[in-house]
Formats: sequence, C-alpha cells, structure tokens
Amino acid sequence: MRRSLTFVYPGALDLNTGGYAYDRRVIEGLRAGGWTVELLGLGDGFPFPSVQTLAAAEERLSALEDDQLLLIDGLAYGVLDGWAQQHAQRMNIVALVHHPLALETGLDSSQQQIFRASETAALSAARHVIVTSPMTARELVRRYGVAEADITVAMPGTDKAPPAKGDGEPPKILSIGTLSPRKGHDVLIAALKANEDLAWQARIVGSRDLDPKTAAALEEQIEALGLSERIALAGECDDSRRELAKADIFALASRYEGYGMVFAEALSQGVPIVACHAGAVPDVVPEDAGFLVAVDDVAAFATALRRLLLSPDERRARARAAATAGALLPGWDDTAARIAQALDKIR
Repeated sequence: MRRSLTFVYPGALDLNTGGYAYDRRVIEGLRAGGWTVELLGLGDGFPFPSVQTLAAAEERLSALEDDQLLLIDGLAYGVLDGWAQQHAQRMNIVALVHHPLALETGLDSSQQQIFRASETAALSAARHVIVTSPMTARELVRRYGVAEADITVAMPGTDKAPPAKGDGEPPKILSIGTLSPRKGHDVLIAALKANEDLAWQARIVGSRDLDPKTAAALEEQIEALGLSERIALAGECDDSRRELAKADIFALASRYEGYGMVFAEALSQGVPIVACHAGAVPDVVPEDAGFLVAVDDVAAFATALRRLLLSPDERRARARAAATAGALLPGWDDTAARIAQALDKIR
C-alpha cells in the first residue's frame, strides 16, 4: 500500500491563514498516521503568479518521478491546468480545494471566467479531489464537472480550548480574519458605528501584510467614523483560542467562505456568532448559535449585533447552542484520517 506523497503548496506554508493552517494540520496528521510527506513549494503570487513563477513551478513539478502521489493545494492547482493536463497520465494528482478561485471577492467577470475555465480543466486531470465543506463539493459537481464519487469532504478539525466566559463589561466583540475584501471587515465596522450608542469594545485580529491596501482602508474607515478608541486592528495572533476565550460575541461579515474554520472555533468555545449567508457559513453555524444575515447588508448586521448587545440572556442562550454544536465538530485526527482513507484508494 502506498503511504508516501508529495504535498505541493504555493507561497509560505507558515502563513497565518485558515487555508494554510488546514494544510499544516493535514500534513502533521498524515505524518502521525505513518505517511511520508515530502513538501514542494511553488513560489509566491498564486493564484496570480508571474510568468516566471508559473514556469518555475511547472518545471519543479515536471521533475518529479513517474507514478508519484501528489496532493496539490488548490490556490495553485487551479491555474496549473496546462501542466496538469500534460502530466495526468504519469502522476497521481489529488487536488485540495479550499474554495473555487472564481469565487474570490473582487474579481471582475472576465477574471472569474478565466479562473473557472482553468480550474475546470485542472480538476478534470485530477484522480481525486479533497474539499473542506459539503458546499464546495456541491459547487464542484454543479459548476466544474467533477463527479460526486471523485470528491472527499474532509472538514477542518477543531482543537480543545477553554470556553468563553461571556461576562465582558462592556461586551467584547471579536473578529478574526485576514484584512482582505472577502472578510467584510468594512461591513462590521459600519455596523459597529450604527451601534455607537451602546457599550462595547471590538477587536479585529488578522494579518495586515497580505493586503496592505485593504488594511490601510480599514484603518482610515475606523478613524473617519471616530471609533479609534473602540475598535482595535490587532494584527496577527499566535493563538486564536486565547482571543476567543475572552470574547462575548464573534462577528465576521465574510462575503464568501469555503468553510470558515474560525466559525467552527468560535462554536467550540461557546461564542455566539454574527455572520452572513455566505458560502459554507450556513453549513457550519446553526441558526440557534447566532445570526446570519445577507452579504453586505450593514443594517441587518448592525441589528443582529444590537440584539446580542442589548440582551445578556440572548447572548447566553446563543452561547449554549454554539457550545453544543461545537462539541459535535470533528477533531484534526478525524480530518487527517478521512484524507488518508481517500488517498489509500489511489493506486
């Protein structure tokens, strides 16, 4: 039985994002389960690599020996369609799709079409596809021509963590997500302004470096609204569990999520959630654990926050429901085992 593979990834594997955290935990879990996992980096800039970066990545991949088992992160794989089509017969390619590239926020229709075409072609060359949510599986079947039998859903795991006390005075609102357009922090900030008359403090945790333009715009928004004393752009954190343990409300207005690991983490620590009907979020967050509103609806997001801010009893009830749902979520051992089971079937 084959128990070795090459894990192929773009950028820096140590980046503090949900996608890279998933990759690291899967690699760790496979190795703990007896797999030999070699790492192959493809360089920076994906899914918009330079001509030189793309050529160098394809050269590295082409140098691999025949019949190797490759697990390739979809952030790169979706634009490696030409290489994948050329080498599909001599290698065993498995794609790991966090979410389809065409669904990233901020793309124009032309770029969406280009990504959809390239990812469709790349996926047709894969022996199997790993996805992180049932929603992404449905999307690949419906729009990308992937057979349901060729997809394994391996939802992200959660770690044991201390439950949130939920007793902040004033209530502490936490958001965790890279400062990028897709995470919708601008919507959260506007909704907080609408609740300026209530007592609260907010903390937005996420990298400023991956999208400096968005980070600067959010800082300007906070200052222009006169909320600099109440909203902190805290940068990256080493341990999201410690942040969630101090939170009374978790609020993230993502415009799209392929899964949304941080929502699962909030559930596991019993933090009530305000979020959007976006991508896989409704699959993760039960109705009784918080409020889900329409994407980019500042007024609805503000109303949901207000309801939790005004009623400690409502917060406690939603927190209990969150903790109940969180207790049912898989651990990282379960995630790795599910992927290993799928990989074992590839010969």
